[in-house]
Formats: sequence, structure tokens, C-alpha cells
Amino acid sequence: MKRLALLLALAIPALPAFAAKLSCEALKTKIQDEIAAKGVKKFSLEIVPQGEAAAGKVVGSCDGGKKKIVYQRG
Repeated sequence: MKRLALLLALAIPALPAFAAKLSCEALKTKIQDEIAAKGVKKFSLEIVPQGEAAAGKVVGSCDGGKKKIVYQRG
């Protein structure tokens, strides 16, 4: 049990590093699949630079936090 707790304590801080390795297009595809699975038919996802203003809701970030994925319904 102590080994499991130690393993989790060491692994949890590393999770953002693994998420940052996912390419923007791969993350966008994953998010598209999740939204479509909920029954939403008309929507768009756009990859934009982090500092750029975009209409819609930010639903993810990629490229080490340099870009964001913006959701817009319709």
C-alpha cells in the first residue's frame, strides 16, 4: 500500500508533461470525438496562439501551452 501511495505521489506531478506531449491536431481530434459523442452536430474547434483573442470557449491547450483549442457552437 505504501508503494502504491509513493508511486502515485511521484506520478501525479508528471501528468501535465505527458499531456503536453500530445500534438495539437491529435488533441483537437480527441475533443471533436468527445463532443460528437454527446450528440452535438454543429460546432467548430479552432487552434489559436495562446495570446490571441478568440470567440468561443477554450476547451484545451497544446504545444506546451503555446496554443489553445477554442470551441464554438453552430
